[in-house]
Amino acid sequence: MTEVPIERLGPAETRAVAERIAGAFHHLDVTRWLVPDESKREAVLADNFEILVDHAMRHGIVHGTADRSAVAVWFPQAGEPAPPPADYDARLAAACGEWTPRFQHLDELFEANHPHADHHHLAFLAVAPQRQGSGLGSALLRHHHAVLDAEGVRGYLEASSERSRDLYARHGYQAAEPFRLPDGSAFHPMWRDPRG
Repeated sequence: MTEVPIERLGPAETRAVAERIAGAFHHLDVTRWLVPDESKREAVLADNFEILVDHAMRHGIVHGTADRSAVAVWFPQAGEPAPPPADYDARLAAACGEWTPRFQHLDELFEANHPHADHHHLAFLAVAPQRQGSGLGSALLRHHHAVLDAEGVRGYLEASSERSRDLYARHGYQAAEPFRLPDGSAFHPMWRDPRG
C-alpha cells in the first residue's frame, strides 16, 4: 500500500480542522446527545472543537493528510496536563449555547476518567465521511505511533463508537470498561503500549 503523505498543521488551519472533525462526527450517537437538533449540530460541534483544536495548536500536535481529508489531534501528557484553554467557560458557552450543560457534563466525564500516567492522548481522529474506510485514519495512526514507539510512550484515547473501537483495536489498543453519557452512549477508554 502506498503510504499517505502526512503533514503537521499550524494555527492557520484551526477552523478547517474543527470543521473536518464536526463533519466526521455529525452522526455519532454521542454527538446526537450533545446537540439533539440535527440542523444545528455540525455548526455547534465545529465551534466547540475549534476551542480544543486551537488549544492543541499551542500545547499538542495536529496532523493531517496532504488534502486535509483526515486529521488527528494529539496531546502529549508527561507529568502535569496542559493548562485548560484560556477563557474556556465563556468560550464554551458562546460555542454551545443552550447545549452548554451537556458539553460540561461530557467534560466532567472525560476528566473523571482520564489517566494520570504519561501518555499521548488522541483527542480526535476524523476522516471526511466520503473517505472513511479508505485507510486515511490508519495512516495517521501509524505516523504518530512511530513516534510513540521510538520514544517508548503509551497512547490513550476514548473511542466514541464501536466502529472506531474496532479500528483502534486493530492498531494495538486495548479497551477498558466504557463510561457512558446519560442516554447510554458509550466511550471506550483504550491504551496502546509502545512496540519495541
